Amino acid sequence: MLLRAKAILPVTAPPIEDGAVFIAGNKIQTIGPWKNFRSSLREKAVDLGEVVLLPGLINAHCHLDYTDMAGELSPPQTFTDWIAAIMAHKTGWSYSDYARSWMRGANQLLKTGTTTVADIEAMPDLLPEVWEGTPLRVFSFLEMTGIKSRRHPKEVLREAVQKIDSLRHPRNRAMLSPHAPYSTVPELLELAARTSQKRKWRVSIHVAESAQEFEMFTAASGRMYDWLKRNERDNSDCGLGSPIAHLARQKLLGENVLAIHVNYLARGDATLLAKNKTPVVHCPRSHDYFKHQPFERARLANAGVNLCLGTDSLATTRKSGRHKPELDMFAEMRALATNDKSVSPQEILQMATVNGARALGLAGKTGELSKGALADIIAIPFAGKFSHLTESMLAHTGNVVASMIEGRWAISPT
Repeated sequence: MLLRAKAILPVTAPPIEDGAVFIAGNKIQTIGPWKNFRSSLREKAVDLGEVVLLPGLINAHCHLDYTDMAGELSPPQTFTDWIAAIMAHKTGWSYSDYARSWMRGANQLLKTGTTTVADIEAMPDLLPEVWEGTPLRVFSFLEMTGIKSRRHPKEVLREAVQKIDSLRHPRNRAMLSPHAPYSTVPELLELAARTSQKRKWRVSIHVAESAQEFEMFTAASGRMYDWLKRNERDNSDCGLGSPIAHLARQKLLGENVLAIHVNYLARGDATLLAKNKTPVVHCPRSHDYFKHQPFERARLANAGVNLCLGTDSLATTRKSGRHKPELDMFAEMRALATNDKSVSPQEILQMATVNGARALGLAGKTGELSKGALADIIAIPFAGKFSHLTESMLAHTGNVVASMIEGRWAISPT
C-alpha cells in the first residue's frame, strides 16, 4: 500500500512535503517525496489529500477504566482528599461500569490519534474482553497495593503474575504496576523489581506525585503520613529521603521502569533517574487539575531523562464549561505548550511519540515513521504552510482523519 499526503512528519527525520509512505505487510518499507516513487506504484496509491501523516501517538500512562468519571470529582484541596473521594466514588461501580468505561476511553484515544497506550488496570478480569474490543496496542499494567489488604507481598505478587501468565494476545501485553511508594510496602517493590527484571517486563509506578507524598518520605510527617499510619501502614521506611531515593533503595529504578508523574524532586533525584535510565511520564492536564508546582521538565531533560507524555485518567482532568473532558494526547501536548514556554514543538512531539516508544521497549518499532518500523500512522488535517508544520500539528483539535495500526486501518479514511 502506498499512502500519499500533503506532508509527512516522521519525527526522527526531517519533514517531507508532498510525500508518500510505502507499506508492505505491517511495516513501513519506504518513505520519501512522492516524485521518487515509480509510476506503477503511484497509480495504485491512496491519496489522502490535505493531511499530514505522522506516527501514531503513544500514551505512556492512562487509567482507561476511570473514563466515565470525567467531570465527577471536583479538584480537591489536598491529594489525600482526592484519594478519599475516588475511593468513595468507586464503591458504587460494577464490573459492567468498569468495562463500559474502559471501552469508552479506548475509543476516545483511538479517534484522537493514539495507537499505543500504557494502561493501569484496577480490574484485570476485564482484559480478555476489552483487549478484543479495541484495535489499540495496549500495555496493561496490573495494579498492586499492599497496605490495608493484610496480604503478604509474595501473595499479592503471585496473584498478579498468575493473571499475567493466563493472558495471551498477539498484540497486547500485561505487566506489573506496584501502585505507588506510599500505597505499597518495600518488600512488594523489591519483589516487583526482581520479577520484572527476570521476566524482562516493564513496570509502571506512580511516584513523587504530590507534595504530601514528598513530605511523607522526606520528613516522616504530614497529612499523608498520619493518614496512612492510622490505616496501619508501617511508616518506618519514611524520613530516609525522597520518593525517588526510596525506589532506588528497593532496586526499582531502571530502563524498564516507567516513573509516573515525578512532580516533586529532591536534590540529586534528576541525576539518579538519568543514571538509571528511568523514563518519566508527565501528564499535563492532571498536573494542572491538582495545581502541583511547575513541572521541572528542563531540569529532568538537562540531566538526560527520557521524558514521555500520558493522559492519566479523566477523574483528574478539569471540565471546560459544560463539556466533559475526553482522553486526547493532542490536548496534553497543547497543555504542555501552554504551561512551559521553554519547550519546543518538536520536543513535545517527541515526548508523545518516539520517547514513549523507547520507554515501552519499542524503539525503532513505533513512535516514528522510518524504514522497518511498524506501520502505526495517523493522518490529521493540514492546510497551513509547510514551514509551520510542527506548530500546526500541535494546534490540531478534534478527531484524526485516519488511523492505521500495524498496517491495518483502525479508522479508515473517508
